[in-house]
Amino acid sequence: MVAVKKPKKVNYLNNRDILKQIHLSKASYCSFIDPENDHQHDIILDSVDRINMRTVAEARRNRVDRIKKETGEVIDQKDIPNTDLVFRVMTKEHIPLAPPKKKKSAEKKRSIEDIMGWAEVETETPDEEQERLRKEMEEKGELTHVRCKFPPFFHYRIDENREPYIVGKSHWVGGMENGHFSQEHGQMTNRLAQMFIKLCERYATRSNWRGYTYNEEMRGQALLQLSQIGLQFDESKSQNPFAYYTAAITNSFTRVLNIEKKNQNIRDDILEANGMNPSWTRQYRDADKKFTNQTSSVITKIIPKKGQS
Repeated sequence: MVAVKKPKKVNYLNNRDILKQIHLSKASYCSFIDPENDHQHDIILDSVDRINMRTVAEARRNRVDRIKKETGEVIDQKDIPNTDLVFRVMTKEHIPLAPPKKKKSAEKKRSIEDIMGWAEVETETPDEEQERLRKEMEEKGELTHVRCKFPPFFHYRIDENREPYIVGKSHWVGGMENGHFSQEHGQMTNRLAQMFIKLCERYATRSNWRGYTYNEEMRGQALLQLSQIGLQFDESKSQNPFAYYTAAITNSFTRVLNIEKKNQNIRDDILEANGMNPSWTRQYRDADKKFTNQTSSVITKIIPKKGQS
């Protein structure tokens, strides 16, 4: 008797591959002193003050585990010097402030000089503008930064004296001291975009979604949502981007479904008001209600209520 080999289960997407593409996409928006060695972080912290003996040891363990998963090579933690470790610190220190929103009442109260263009315009440098905005927002308690494509961060290394120094900045172009903020120079990798398309296609084939005539519109809406929030995934809070993206797709599909149901109800109401037959969904629902009401009335006649003879 010949034994039949079962085909191996193919995992078309996994968290490790998705995390790798997310990292490469974010790195394209960053600037590093040494792009080859400084782009890969070993640990994520919320403050540079958290760089201590405990976090250094944890970063060393994380690097050993990463090397073992990627290459299969087992190395000793003691062989990794502290100066080779890279620390990612989440911060908005280098992100410019967003201008405060103008109220409609303030726009209406413009003077005649402003409307006619007679008022003198005071020019100020970008640094002076940022400092003025910072003071105004701090006074109002509305200190907000420009919205970024993903949570901003710095990359740090430590020297022989365990003093941290910056080796990389997100949303940055140029050197660490003479560069400038930018969000236009990077892009999402082609591989990550293909993963988003595959996620939407596979999710659309589920039994509870594939029967709708507007399934393609659902996929388009989900793909648009992923392109907008794809890099917002925060590796410091979770290592499961698959669940994060699946939840976003579910919300997009449900949103389209609710909109289509609302439009269908409006269309059925218009058809009924003009003496025409509504959709089969409305007809089936009305038939079920009629049958339920008739059944309940028959049961009430057969089984008298308590206190009735």
